[in-house]
Amino acid sequence: MLSQNLISEATRLTLTGQLVEATALLQRMLRGESPEPSHARVSPARLEPPTIDVKASIVEEKESRRTTRVSPAPLQSFDRLKDFPGLNLRGPMTRAPPATTDIAPQGTRFIAGTFRSANGSRNYKLFVPSRSQEKPLPLVVMLHGCTQSPDEFAAGTRMNFLAEERNCFVVYPEQPSGANQAKCWNWFRAGDQHRDGGEPSLIAGITRQVMRDYPIDPKRVYVAGLSAGGALAAIMAATHADLYAAVGIHSGLACGAASDLPSAFVAMRQGGGSEIADGGPPVPTIVFHGDRDTTVHPNNGDRIVEQSIKAAGLKAKVSDGRVPHGHAYTRTNLTDPRGRAISEHWNVHGAGHAWSGGSPAGSYTDPRGPDATREMLRFFLEHSLPG
Repeated sequence: MLSQNLISEATRLTLTGQLVEATALLQRMLRGESPEPSHARVSPARLEPPTIDVKASIVEEKESRRTTRVSPAPLQSFDRLKDFPGLNLRGPMTRAPPATTDIAPQGTRFIAGTFRSANGSRNYKLFVPSRSQEKPLPLVVMLHGCTQSPDEFAAGTRMNFLAEERNCFVVYPEQPSGANQAKCWNWFRAGDQHRDGGEPSLIAGITRQVMRDYPIDPKRVYVAGLSAGGALAAIMAATHADLYAAVGIHSGLACGAASDLPSAFVAMRQGGGSEIADGGPPVPTIVFHGDRDTTVHPNNGDRIVEQSIKAAGLKAKVSDGRVPHGHAYTRTNLTDPRGRAISEHWNVHGAGHAWSGGSPAGSYTDPRGPDATREMLRFFLEHSLPG
């Protein structure tokens, strides 16, 4: 059991900037070990990060057309920060960038933009399909995981290729290292869980800027993310239900799972709580989570689904399947009284903390799983905002 006194001490260490010491203390608590005195200096080499299934995180790396370059100095500095609960995707800080042909299909555009407001600014990359002038089109907002870039996330998920098939825009906000040293979205900070402030206001601002500048159908705007990005996607759905018609959460946590550093570690290890919406229809939600995920406990996927069940009294239908030569999975469909799918939960058996069905051209993917990108986009386009 976690001691409240020790949690308070970990919080104090965090507020004074002693992240390494706070991390080590929380890890010892979670393992049930006796804590060392708070004044003891902790060497980064002694820190033991949350176990990550590396094979699932960077699958069949030897088959990639590129080799991964590791810079010893950045890797050493990353080791000091990788336990910070942005849901770090463990791996080398320096990776060969994906080839442009792996990011977007020929004949399309992948362009850079910037959003600025009183709450701050963020850069983003925008995918523009080749038939973008035909009519108002859907928009998908994609929130990357820790240490990733928009280019890597686009290459790994292959969302741009599917979006070209279905004629959708896709925007990829970018978290700078100045906001989080591992480029994690700060899903666990109370100030970044509200509609009109912090990172939710920036993501919503990017969304509205793209809607203003391009022919976007305002009834068909969606948000999805991986890991820390998935946790932020859940927050966006909870705080901006009037903006997003559906949400996709891969290996993330429910909105309200944590509000500070200690509760974030507990949520990642054991599964966090969740805030259940009061009144109003739930945002349709599709969840992917590997049952071998040792970075974000699979119970967190269940918590996300529970938000929909408790909010709408939905009924579940469970089916099983297997990817040829790949992972088995259990799919739970939640439908409303009219039979409309409101939520889907894909529990991928044998998968770790990685994008299911993704491409090794990107980072942190598991090609052996069901195609999360295709299923998310299919689910999204089945839903639109009322009115």
